[in-house]
Amino acid sequence: MRKIKVLIVDDSVVIRKIVSSVLSEDPDLEVVGTAANGKIALQKIHQLNPDILTLDIEMPVMDGLETLSEAKKIDADLPIIMFSSFTERAGKKTIEALMLGAFDYVTKPSNSLGISVTNKKIQDELIPKIKEFCFKKSAVNVSSNIPPKVTNPIINVSSSKKIDILAIGASTGGPNALAKLLPTFSNDFPVPIVIVQHMPSFFTKLLAKQLSEKSHVDVFEAKSGDKLYPGKAWIAPGEHHMIIEKKIDGIYILLNQEPKENSCRPSIDPLFKSISKVYEAKALSIILTGMGQDGLFGCQYIKEAGGQVIVQDKNSSIVWGMPGVVSNAGLADQILPLNKIGETVISKVKVGR
Repeated sequence: MRKIKVLIVDDSVVIRKIVSSVLSEDPDLEVVGTAANGKIALQKIHQLNPDILTLDIEMPVMDGLETLSEAKKIDADLPIIMFSSFTERAGKKTIEALMLGAFDYVTKPSNSLGISVTNKKIQDELIPKIKEFCFKKSAVNVSSNIPPKVTNPIINVSSSKKIDILAIGASTGGPNALAKLLPTFSNDFPVPIVIVQHMPSFFTKLLAKQLSEKSHVDVFEAKSGDKLYPGKAWIAPGEHHMIIEKKIDGIYILLNQEPKENSCRPSIDPLFKSISKVYEAKALSIILTGMGQDGLFGCQYIKEAGGQVIVQDKNSSIVWGMPGVVSNAGLADQILPLNKIGETVISKVKVGR
């Protein structure tokens, strides 16, 4: 198997040198070039035909967002990983980049951490993502085995049951998918929407704000005690699990910091489990693009309660990990391209109204 060709784009000479050095030590990777700004990077995409870009957010001449947009015109399927610092300005641009089609992001290495810590962060955070995205086209990234806990699920594609809640789980590629899905819903969308997007707390508030600006429905970062209302959406805050609870006067959100599930917090499984108990057969859940298998057992709970499950299809997913395991477990009522999910959801929530 040939090496993965990486192009590193960053205005910092030090960062380019550090990242190049660490990536070059991996036998599967080859750093084919570096660029100090987006204008140079676009020229090198044509010259070097890289398999993947690492792209700094803030650069002179042409910044990360401009470069991302132009790179996508050259190759719409080119994986791009953004480098972001933990500032509000950089955070906003990172969310926008993810919505525009960047595959993922990593925290920009910092000299203050020390060379050994910085190198390890690159090895642990960046290299696995490079390999995941670049092996996507040639390798199956989900198991074909049905997990032992999932047995004989009931599929109900033609269900005419009334839907009272929409629950969405997403991970890698999720911001872009959500930015395309949520705007398909009108401001009179008849049910509440709850969302788990795997993302640190620094970013979930920014994601909610930007999705709200792009959508007809209001989107909030959830807080404990929020009451669910139709036509509004809540995103679980980073580092908190989100569940729902039924009270006399309505359905409310509760947050907790219980141990991670599937190495995630927030995790999809606790939310979907609580939804299955409260809404039973009136729940509709969606699993969008993402790595791993978070949401698998949550979808099982939804199905056992009589609810419905839609998963994003492989071709439109950045990574078909989470939707793939749900599909392979036989839990999906429908497997749909992203551009068909919105209209399908709308048709389902109209039933009985």
